[in-house]
Amino acid sequence: MKNLYNKLDRYVKQCDELLLNKYLKALVHEAKENIESIQPEDLYVLDKDIILLDVREPEEFSSGYINAHKNLPIPRGKLEFMALEKIAKEYGQDAKIVTYCLKGPRGALAAYQLKKLGFTNVKNLEGGILNWISKGNTIHNYLGEFTLVT
Repeated sequence: MKNLYNKLDRYVKQCDELLLNKYLKALVHEAKENIESIQPEDLYVLDKDIILLDVREPEEFSSGYINAHKNLPIPRGKLEFMALEKIAKEYGQDAKIVTYCLKGPRGALAAYQLKKLGFTNVKNLEGGILNWISKGNTIHNYLGEFTLVT
């Protein structure tokens, strides 16, 4: 488990370094200006119709995800190619979708891209799964349910 924590910590630092790029910062800012963000407490009473769209990479998803009635993992890099097949055909363009990633930027970019693809009811979890965890909420993986111990 410590090895997994170290990998996650390195990944967080890598994400921070990537956001130093002024063009990427501008793109994330544009996305955040054009989509609605929600806070973890907005998910405490999950509507059964909400799709939680985890846009992290598969190994990130396997480390832990936010449990929901409908949880759909689609990595950010495959979103445009899979959104119509995995979301629109099954749930429709008006499906209630909340995107999330590790810290928020990929989720914001994903929500913005979904909006551009014609999805009408898309929001992003501000601060991603790290914000969710920091509020004392649990995550799930194949070993069970976990919470952050400080």
